[in-house]
Amino acid sequence: MGFNPLKEKGIPIEKQLLSWSELNVRPYDKNKVHPYTRTRIIFMNGIEVEAAMFGHQFHRHTDDMELKRKLALTRRVEQQQQKAINWLIPANESGLEVTIGYEQVAVDLTAFLAQTEPDPYVKAALDFALLEDFDHLYRYSNLLTITNGKMPDEITGPYTEITVGRPTVLEHRHPFDEIRKHYDAKKADPLTKLHVHTIIAAEQQTMNFYMNIGNRPGQMLGRGLYLEIAQIEEQHVTHYGSLADPRATWFEMLLEHELNECWLYWSLMQEEPDSYVKGIWERHLGMELEHLKIAGELIKKYEKKDPAEFVPSSLPDPLSFHSNVDYVRKIMEEQTDYNAHETKFVPGEKMPEGSRYFMYQDVYNAGGAPSEMVIEERIQQKGSDYRQELAGPHPLEKFRTTPPKGKKKARRQEESRV
Repeated sequence: MGFNPLKEKGIPIEKQLLSWSELNVRPYDKNKVHPYTRTRIIFMNGIEVEAAMFGHQFHRHTDDMELKRKLALTRRVEQQQQKAINWLIPANESGLEVTIGYEQVAVDLTAFLAQTEPDPYVKAALDFALLEDFDHLYRYSNLLTITNGKMPDEITGPYTEITVGRPTVLEHRHPFDEIRKHYDAKKADPLTKLHVHTIIAAEQQTMNFYMNIGNRPGQMLGRGLYLEIAQIEEQHVTHYGSLADPRATWFEMLLEHELNECWLYWSLMQEEPDSYVKGIWERHLGMELEHLKIAGELIKKYEKKDPAEFVPSSLPDPLSFHSNVDYVRKIMEEQTDYNAHETKFVPGEKMPEGSRYFMYQDVYNAGGAPSEMVIEERIQQKGSDYRQELAGPHPLEKFRTTPPKGKKKARRQEESRV
């Protein structure tokens, strides 16, 4: 039998409030933690931030005092969960080191979702942004090697490649071309809804993190790189956020959020090797089962709907963090030169001449792009860029060698029309 979250027993809500000593958890050892334990922590921090922020938005859109109190109680617990998870990150792990973890989350999470996504259009959206986050990992990794001295593979391990993706300099598009078609909530596969909720929360957290940490580097180059990539993360939140059906009611969205958290905590329990962290996933699952029950009671009361209409009788297969090198390489071979035009993903050569994309590129990259400058600086200091190509040379020949000095500008100009 599968795991039916509506029938599982959770922790009663009155027993979910924790003391400060329980919330002030022991952080992991950055030199010993498994890379995917780190990614799970970063990932679930983002999921809980989204849960809290959604709860605040719902609260601001109702004048029903009883409902406000119900939302406030579960939201307070969601905030406690977020603190416990985020406090697992140690103080001696620098912002840039944590950033490498964020981008590893983006790569391996997006690749997993894309490979299991039943909706072809949503899969295409995942594949498209995957190559952009993959390139961000490469840019930040090169910055790490010239400012910190630590090797990025000490953080990512032998699981995620670090090399050129869709170059960040080419990712800057007009806002009109970030809007996607949304799924139909009444017809969509439950897994599609879970995937979209998941990726929105993950990308939103990355956007939020860079909005706050981007001004912390001491060098202008590092500040510039965060500035540039933070803008792409805003694009990604728009890109993914527009996939969700906006016609869903507040109560339906609440139920979907709680269901998603149940699925994710249940998933992470399956493969977490750190017993201390696994205990947190288990405790939070017990809390979320009760939150789902409360959301079910609310949709029954206010909309006269059966929560079983929206919650599958058995959760989908668990989400998993694992190496996706072969899949990412396949998408790189097929789609690195893709661009977005309105709601479609198209090969670069099919972008209309004179489109707003080129206008936007000319404005943003007029003074040069920090994402290119960081590679140039690494080459100047070390003689080559930093890469971790686990499966052999780059799948695209044009990215297999570092361009000779003096030819990088010409290459960028040529690629901006790809």
